[in-house]
Amino acid sequence: MTPRAGMLIAAGALVAGTVTVLPATPAGADEPAPRPFPRLAWTGCATQAYPKLQCATLKVPLNHDDPAGRSITLALTRVPHTAKTFQGPLLVNPGGPGGSGRTMAGYVAASLPPKVAAEYDVIGFDPRGVGRSEPALDCRPGHFAPVRHDSVPRGADAEKAAVERAQAFAEACGEKYADVLPYIDTVSTARDLDVIRDALGAPKLNYLGYSYGTYLGAVYGRLYPDRVRRMALDSVVNPHGVWYEDNIAQDYAFDTRHKDFMSWVARQNAVYKLGTDPAAVEAAWYRMRDALREAPAGGKVGPGELEDTYLPGGYYNGYWPRLASAFSSYVNDGDAAPLTEAYEKYGEADASADNGYSVYTSVQCRDAAWPRDWNVWRKDSWDVHAKAPFSTWNNAWYNAPCAFWPVPALTPPDVTNDQLPPVLILQATEDAATPFEGGAALHRLVRGSSLVVEEGGGNHGVTLGGNDCLDDHLATYLATGKVPRGEDGAEVDAVCEALPEPEPEPMAPAGKKKAKEKPSGTTADPSGKRVGALRAEATGITLHGLLGHVR
Repeated sequence: MTPRAGMLIAAGALVAGTVTVLPATPAGADEPAPRPFPRLAWTGCATQAYPKLQCATLKVPLNHDDPAGRSITLALTRVPHTAKTFQGPLLVNPGGPGGSGRTMAGYVAASLPPKVAAEYDVIGFDPRGVGRSEPALDCRPGHFAPVRHDSVPRGADAEKAAVERAQAFAEACGEKYADVLPYIDTVSTARDLDVIRDALGAPKLNYLGYSYGTYLGAVYGRLYPDRVRRMALDSVVNPHGVWYEDNIAQDYAFDTRHKDFMSWVARQNAVYKLGTDPAAVEAAWYRMRDALREAPAGGKVGPGELEDTYLPGGYYNGYWPRLASAFSSYVNDGDAAPLTEAYEKYGEADASADNGYSVYTSVQCRDAAWPRDWNVWRKDSWDVHAKAPFSTWNNAWYNAPCAFWPVPALTPPDVTNDQLPPVLILQATEDAATPFEGGAALHRLVRGSSLVVEEGGGNHGVTLGGNDCLDDHLATYLATGKVPRGEDGAEVDAVCEALPEPEPEPMAPAGKKKAKEKPSGTTADPSGKRVGALRAEATGITLHGLLGHVR
């Protein structure tokens, strides 16, 4: 689920240390209060944005079936509770697989209502292989260096070169991390969560997961249902499609979302001057793509890089104004500089992206079986491309190392569950990265869960991003454990309206750079809805940066 621009027990295996002991009051008479446990040494690692942030490290077994064997290190963060009532740890995960979650603790603690946040230790972490955790994977540095071959293969030689590139990545992973790769998978990460819970001294954990983090949470709930207190899952992976089928579903959904963007551009013709017919605007985008094959913008943005640049717009429509401006400048003014700048902001891979991609492939290729016959990939990709050309082949090459992965695949666990307390599921109806069917499917699989829908919403990651209705459901659940309940037989338990679409940015004169990115629109109505919309956009941009939709 990671975007291309961004880019799931023994005491002797734990780090000895001390933990600040804070007063705790039981959250309910039938629930014992979590007790501080002297196993984590927290030190201050405050940032300007998150001044209460603390950091720690924790050793966990590389192989949980051999707890006395080799250990690896996880990097953790915490914003400690301050209220007398202590509801325990709230672990947060931004998705991926391969996403860093350390900063997420600060964001969640700052975004929840203060009274709710004060009752939790909000815990962020870099999963095994990610970021500050050790070892951090980087299979093939520079794998996404521009300019790559066109993602849509034009002839047998081009396809052969792309297959060899994917195979080289898989081989590099196997050569560098042969001893680690068998243990980079969702079940191992879920077992890490339980070591974290134990190290925190909590009999049960609370959990908020986005995107791939929803699958990680569902797997944890299957493994340890009696250790879950509350669980909120935002933008849900379809557990029936892990992972080959889920990626094909994404191809169709991202193409639809790209068409939504083209329609928005057409409605803003007064600003972008690309026409009022969405189909004509889309045709202009593909002509731009064709032109970049012959002359990459800035010497670095070819067709594949263009797709990398515009894919984040499928995750979050707050990026649409800047992406539309770059599109317009290229088509109407022949100015490639804004397109290059957009690529550098939204699509270009750095060392962090290389690490995230290495973990993404390691988890997805290990979690479940992928076709090993390239002919299957070829046929499926061409079939889907004929109907959904925006990112199908780009996505195929992104996942293609799984056809050659050096470690055999596991069998995904069945996440059907009738033992959990009420789980809160939140899902936008037009989400492209995790289409609505995933949220509906998990709702059916987890008895007693509640499904809250953002009707008409197309963003991926919908809570703590500016939608007050969704945020109220999350805050109520974390505060009280209560979930909304629809009528008997209803698939959906509650509905929230989607946020308004973004407003366009004024175009900069040709050849001049735009001002530093900020929420689109104006503040002409300082006391009205526009200020609220600007606040929501600013929140959304921050959230989606943390979720990995742009670095």
